[in-house]
Amino acid sequence: MASRTRRAFHAGLAAAAVLALAAPAALAAPPTYALVQYNQQALFFVQMNEGARAAAKKLGAELVIFDANSDAAAQTNAFDAYIQQKVQGIIVEAVDVNGIMPSVKAADAAGIPVVAVDSILPPGPQKAQVGVDNLLAGKMIGQFFMDQVKTTMGGKARLGIVGALNSFIQNQRQKGFQDIVATDPAITLVQVVDGHNTQDGAMGVYETLMTANPDMTAIYATGEPALLGAVAAVDSGGHKNSVKIVGWDLTAQAIKGIDEGFVLGVVQQDPAAMGAAAVMALDAVRRGQAIPTNIAVPVTIVTKANVDPYRAIFK
Repeated sequence: MASRTRRAFHAGLAAAAVLALAAPAALAAPPTYALVQYNQQALFFVQMNEGARAAAKKLGAELVIFDANSDAAAQTNAFDAYIQQKVQGIIVEAVDVNGIMPSVKAADAAGIPVVAVDSILPPGPQKAQVGVDNLLAGKMIGQFFMDQVKTTMGGKARLGIVGALNSFIQNQRQKGFQDIVATDPAITLVQVVDGHNTQDGAMGVYETLMTANPDMTAIYATGEPALLGAVAAVDSGGHKNSVKIVGWDLTAQAIKGIDEGFVLGVVQQDPAAMGAAAVMALDAVRRGQAIPTNIAVPVTIVTKANVDPYRAIFK
């Protein structure tokens, strides 16, 4: 009897030990995080994906990436699928910042934390916003442009802006820039046009700008597609000697424009750092750690003086 009691006691200890080991093992299982991406055509988003993958690998996590191809409804469907799959966290670069909010709330209700990256979501249950201070960076490139007008453009400029009027963050970039340049009477804003966040759209509206304002001497482009379109239009239209460009997000074409002197400066974000920061934020939340609600990633204004380190990235 005593022997059976001892055996039962030791069996109980063994079971308890197995349970004790099982709980940490479950926590140690690689988490799966999802990145619901805007699209994978723009280099900006490709680099964000690369940074997110590198961070996930370093953390021992799995990362799945969904390409919404600029379709807000596709992002909603992706959220539904990832909630059903019970991923451990979702990162979203939202196409429609308001339209995605029911999905963000549904994920939160299912116990899945959400981190927004780049696109700024309205107040909600998301754990953090990762990105740049677009208003401040708009002011930075505005001040840079004012300085260039004084030092390299003969002291005055007639300015056109190619924006993306359906994009909150690009509107912030536009506002910050305009707030600064409006203080300089030597800069005349001739027109603001909507490039619809596509290169072809930006090229089309640039041609409209030049037709309506043949004496225009400068362009501010608020995003990568607008900058690509403006660079292509200035180049193909034979305006490289008469129109100067400032804008956002380097590409090989923008670097070529910097080398040729008609692109004066480009606000360069660090999308890889954004992707990495978003993954690390989700991982911290999963571990029960507190994180800032706003995680800022610095920008650089790239000019002829500091463009060389970027050449290898944008071959």
